[in-house]
Amino acid sequence: MPDPSDTAIDTANQLHRNALRLLRLPRGTRSTEGLSLSKLAVLGHLYREGAATATLLAAYLRVQPQSLTRLIGDLDRRKLITRRPNEADRRQNLLEITDKGVQLLTEEVQGQRTKLAQIIAEKLTPTEQEVLRLACGLLDSLAAATEAQTAASGKEKERGKTAEISP
Repeated sequence: MPDPSDTAIDTANQLHRNALRLLRLPRGTRSTEGLSLSKLAVLGHLYREGAATATLLAAYLRVQPQSLTRLIGDLDRRKLITRRPNEADRRQNLLEITDKGVQLLTEEVQGQRTKLAQIIAEKLTPTEQEVLRLACGLLDSLAAATEAQTAASGKEKERGKTAEISP
């Protein structure tokens, strides 16, 4: 009888591999604007969550804040985002998506989703499509659990740093 942890690892490997393959799909559907996945991720985050600092965006993308400098500069030059002073901390700027950024993001996402929907309709039977819808619900649950665990882990690390500093 197989070890349940081996089965879970196999499933995780397969899920990870296939998720990465699906993420590559949009490359063939991109507009002439040629935005990278990282730039689209920034625009998407700003659209969903509202204004954010570069530090918060770096944490979301899991990169160093310095790595975002060029990316944010390019989005700003294209007028896809704006910067304004952070009232809570004047040393930082808050980044916001512009109307032009929302329009471009919407077009990009719609193109990607349309392409994926065409492939689903062409390649999967109605039963397979229903199984895929059920799997999407499971993936949502898995993503939420992963986000909650990551947030809890971050809070634990912060408490550990505070305990180290406390007398």
